Amino acid sequence: MAPIRQFQVTFDCAQPERLARFWCEVLGYVVPPPPAPFATWSDFDLTLPPEKRDAEAISVDPSGTGPRLFFQRVPEGKVVKNRLHLDVRVATGLVGKERLATLEAECTRLVALGATRVRLLPADDENESCIVMRDIEGNEFCLD
Repeated sequence: MAPIRQFQVTFDCAQPERLARFWCEVLGYVVPPPPAPFATWSDFDLTLPPEKRDAEAISVDPSGTGPRLFFQRVPEGKVVKNRLHLDVRVATGLVGKERLATLEAECTRLVALGATRVRLLPADDENESCIVMRDIEGNEFCLD
């Protein structure tokens, strides 16, 4: 069997479009164009039964190399810590004060988008420092 090279990450959420647009801003992703012949996703949504409207959204890496992110509306809210989280790698190869400054600058940008800073995990003998955050619906992720 050939190895699988493509995958998507799926988020259960309350507001798919809002969360998709947040992650587009975080990662430099885009919302793909709607299917033909629709000019907008809103136009496409109007063709769906009311219970299916605004039920999902997609974010994609414009370069085509990163995984697709899929957001699906679910009725229940988030109640426990994620079993899986994204590591947003903004300080790869940086160390010390330069690393911390880069992490802090990105944290400030993401807080302005609606993210929440949880805590700084300082560097130790095995790991570099990172900042634990939550997206606009409370999903944990790390800046590292």
